Amino acid sequence: MMRNRGQGERMQYTRETAIARLMESYKAYYDIHMFSDGQIPVKARCDFFEHSQKYVLSKKAELWSADCEEFLYLLDIPHLTLAQYEKWRDYIYEDGMGRMQIGPGHMYSFITPVFICDICDEDARKALKKCRIFRHFGLSRPQLFNKAQRVLLMPESHIQGVSQLG
Repeated sequence: MMRNRGQGERMQYTRETAIARLMESYKAYYDIHMFSDGQIPVKARCDFFEHSQKYVLSKKAELWSADCEEFLYLLDIPHLTLAQYEKWRDYIYEDGMGRMQIGPGHMYSFITPVFICDICDEDARKALKKCRIFRHFGLSRPQLFNKAQRVLLMPESHIQGVSQLG
């Protein structure tokens, strides 16, 4: 429901409108894969890939290259409990790790779940905030890593939180 902002009123958001707005903003940067299976709360996976390189005179004389990737998952969960958070965190981590292409030139990868909910239990919020997932692939370059960040979006209460490794 749209209200006139001049009168101090705001637009009402639902999980569906939040997902639609996120998808609209992400489509310029990500390859979006929608999920229509009603059995899982994952509504979409958004993939981002970037390849950079520097070479001299010819592409055969490459000085360096860097591959970056991100896998962002949108989850629609009306009431986020600790058990649900842990289940879907693990599912997304495993799926994202399986999609990574680690090799020469790999610089970094991000796995980002975005939990969109109306209600979030306090223990789930604390677990999300404390979660630290970091994996160094131990290859020849020290900047090769996987970094996971988590986002909690509660449209009705206008609460947003981001927990990210830093």
